[in-house]
Amino acid sequence: MDWHKGFTAACYMSFVDSTTWRDTGRLDITEGSINRQGTGLMESAQIGCVDYDQSAERWIRIWMDARQEGATEHVALFTGLAVSPDRNIEGRLYKNEVTCYSVLKPAKDVLLPRGWYAPAGAKGADLVAKLLAVTPAPKAVEDGSPVLSSTYIAEDGESNLSMALKILEAINWRIRIEGDGTIGIRPQADAVSATFDNLEHDCIEPKLKTSYDWFSAPNVFRAVKDGLSAVAVDESDGIFSIGSRSREIWKEETSCKLNTNESLEAYAKRRLRESQNVSYSVSYDRRFDPDVLATDLIRISYPEQSISGIFKIKTQSIDLSRGGRVSELGEMYGDF
Repeated sequence: MDWHKGFTAACYMSFVDSTTWRDTGRLDITEGSINRQGTGLMESAQIGCVDYDQSAERWIRIWMDARQEGATEHVALFTGLAVSPDRNIEGRLYKNEVTCYSVLKPAKDVLLPRGWYAPAGAKGADLVAKLLAVTPAPKAVEDGSPVLSSTYIAEDGESNLSMALKILEAINWRIRIEGDGTIGIRPQADAVSATFDNLEHDCIEPKLKTSYDWFSAPNVFRAVKDGLSAVAVDESDGIFSIGSRSREIWKEETSCKLNTNESLEAYAKRRLRESQNVSYSVSYDRRFDPDVLATDLIRISYPEQSISGIFKIKTQSIDLSRGGRVSELGEMYGDF
């Protein structure tokens, strides 16, 4: 089935056995949306349905049945924990509002023991998989995990999930959650998952919005730590420099976290460069594509709208009541 072309779709919800991870029943939904992002719990869902048991916490899965010129696809969109705290009643009619949490929720709800630490030299991805073992969702760990260069000690209130995310940031890897709930622990995306253009893959709606907010980017950075300070100044020929803008824009940081053997002066220079790393983003609506999730890379080529490049998906929302229409925000990752 060609997802770049038109298709019809219907969505429903099934219940999931937490041991076998298989469907155990079906319930129709009246409306809903799935929201994905690259941070925290990474995804959630809100759905409306009737006859939902409000006294139970259940694992659920949202499915899409898509049809296109005789071809069909059965696609899992979301799997997670569901509760229904609210029910709307109008006469004899009522509808449950079901809140669905990511498969990472159990890992957020468990605190690490005091003194727990991730040792330097350990494979980061393996540690993340162990931390996420508290959720019944399957894990898929790619080979080749980097090792930790330093030890990470659990802070007060540290959860399994927050530590897992710290480790992933340290090794520059990511979590990618499939529609069936499988938790992928893998490197950052380095290949394009899909291409959207005005030729063969025209599935983005005509109304788009771009954003490039560079106005507040600093050209002077002051780092303050332990009573000492260091100032970095941009005197280059770049667009953010003092010479280019004919004025100074200062930024100060007092909670400096220096890298190993990094001086305060080097820290100020590094943070000035990072503060000038202003993103170019585009938001749009498009047809659903099962191969594109948050943190993935896509290629967009719409020359007439002056939008061409590779973008990293930052947020994604799927409207279940509108044939899986996707609202998306992509951040520029690289040029062609």
